[in-house]
Amino acid sequence: MKLGHFYYKEENEFFYGIVEEEKVYKIDDLFSRELKEEFEINKLEILPPVIPTKIVAIGLNYKDHAEEMKMKLPEEPLIFLKPPSSILKHKGKIIYPDCSERVDYEAELAVVIKKVTKNISKEEAKDFILGYTAFNDVTARDLQKKDGQWARAKGFDTFSPVGPFIETELDVSSLKIQAILNGEVKQDSNTSNMIFDVFDIVSYVSKIMTLFPGDIIATGTPSRIGPMQRGDKIVIKIEGMSELENYIA
Repeated sequence: MKLGHFYYKEENEFFYGIVEEEKVYKIDDLFSRELKEEFEINKLEILPPVIPTKIVAIGLNYKDHAEEMKMKLPEEPLIFLKPPSSILKHKGKIIYPDCSERVDYEAELAVVIKKVTKNISKEEAKDFILGYTAFNDVTARDLQKKDGQWARAKGFDTFSPVGPFIETELDVSSLKIQAILNGEVKQDSNTSNMIFDVFDIVSYVSKIMTLFPGDIIATGTPSRIGPMQRGDKIVIKIEGMSELENYIA
């Protein structure tokens, strides 16, 4: 099932919906399955699928990326936070900061949390996941190196493109994941290369901080990260999901 968040300009209305091909069926919230009004998807603006209280991101979680960076495999997930204000919708514009000279793409699989999650085991994690979506952990690479910590480099407004939809029924253990810049494949890996799988990660994070419905966990990027330039088009493509497309402004 595909879930999304939409804006209907004619009625100035925001709502969640279930997506079936070119149709959207309005529902009361992300957790409702009672179908209401029907819409043509091309008459709606696609919004970020959730409004999280926080975005938890995982660093260095692909074996190929660790090798690329010449770093040891971590013994436990490396976590950091991105502000909800950095969220950007599908086809939205990533704003290139004047203070940066290198802004990179990072293709990632994101987990969307279903209910309040605290101190759960890996075996319980599946019951706390609403679904999965595509994510681009946009990073001002030069500022990341300059600062030595990642809050500024990854926290600018528009630096968290996500969506377009949440896939609720998907086995994410072995999915092709790509970043495609101006039609050229730049990152090309598989989620099977993750060091810590999604259930490990959800359990680990829940033992540090409470997760709330709609919170996002971005599960790390594979090798071949690289820069984007103003005017570029970047697509995050994950097998079994709708593509996330954005532009650099």
